[in-house]
Amino acid sequence: MRPSKLVPLAAATLVAALAAFPLSVARADDAGDHADARPAAHAVHDLWVTVQQLAGGDSAAQHPARPAPQAVPAGGPTVNLSDLSHPPDIDAKLHAIARLPAGAVRLTVPNGQARLGDYSIGSEQTSTGDLLVLHGNADVFGTLRGNLVAYDGDVTVHSGGVVTGDVLAIGGLVHDQGEVDGEVRTLSAATPARTAAPPLSAGALVARNAAGVVGVVLTLLALGFGLVLFGRPSLEIVSDTVSHSFARAFVTGLIGQILLLPTFGMLVVGLVLSVAGILLLPFAVAVYALLVVVGVVGGALAVAYAMGETYTRRRLARGAMGSPNGYRYLVVGLAGPVAIWLAWALFGWVPIAGDLIRGAAILVTWLIATAGFGAALLSRAGARESFAGRIIPPEALTDEYLWATPQFGVPAVRRPGKR
Repeated sequence: MRPSKLVPLAAATLVAALAAFPLSVARADDAGDHADARPAAHAVHDLWVTVQQLAGGDSAAQHPARPAPQAVPAGGPTVNLSDLSHPPDIDAKLHAIARLPAGAVRLTVPNGQARLGDYSIGSEQTSTGDLLVLHGNADVFGTLRGNLVAYDGDVTVHSGGVVTGDVLAIGGLVHDQGEVDGEVRTLSAATPARTAAPPLSAGALVARNAAGVVGVVLTLLALGFGLVLFGRPSLEIVSDTVSHSFARAFVTGLIGQILLLPTFGMLVVGLVLSVAGILLLPFAVAVYALLVVVGVVGGALAVAYAMGETYTRRRLARGAMGSPNGYRYLVVGLAGPVAIWLAWALFGWVPIAGDLIRGAAILVTWLIATAGFGAALLSRAGARESFAGRIIPPEALTDEYLWATPQFGVPAVRRPGKR
């Protein structure tokens, strides 16, 4: 709201409040009941709150309107306010009650009362028993002999007010300007609703699982195509290491997984013990995590590349149409593990078969990742060819030497020995 409009509106509100205040006091005096009468300081406080809401403009719309002040009928659940030492327990009890409509709230407070909306204790009033205020502010100008709890509201003990017990504000603040004999506690916010999500149907579960599998496959394909495009020599060395030294690669990957945490601990301790290492610790941790991820993911892609190359070359040697290329090797190699995960996505909702398929998919994925990680370690991420079988002459790695093709009249020959 613009300041030019705020000043006339605040002035009009002030005039209306000052005109209405004497009438309210006169009516309370005529009736002889001072329980609901408020002193001038409280009226000014309400006026200031109103002016702040007007000044906030649209911000007032963000807060729901307080329910009309009313007493909560007895009945329903019982909330004992005699012990306020465990605010979360009281919050959990009041959360479900506070979600009900104003007309449906029923609550029993032993040796006390419950109020809905703003509530105040007049300066000449003495209230005996515990007091609970839901969705409203509690203002104490007089004396309250008991504990006071405000849920979704503030507690203000004004000057001259006395609370002989404890004070607790859940989702609000406590303004202690008077005298509180007990302890003052606050709980920042009410406990969020813990409603159980409805179970998904078989079709929704299949769609969710299939979408997850497709997302992971697309990510792996993007990473694999990047490796083929920019790091094909290293990728081929790692894949050849898997093909020619699978057992050694698997054992190396298994040992590497066991030593990941000890190696990380030694790295952190070594950097902490040095003065310059402390400054490099965040970068070292980030680089170590990146290397582990690259080793595992890159090694798994290398295993898929090796499987795709083996299958494709055998088909080409038997006369199948097509051309050998790294992208095709990668797609064909990933088809096998992905098929198992797709089977889990389709039948994962079946009670026993779904668990068995998921276990098989996890086992196959772990085997591939372990062998690939070990091959990456043996080959130094594709920089070492000792375990890649590259000592065989290049002419001996052709399809005619590796796999016989009798349909074209090429006789089966023995693979040449080492040079």
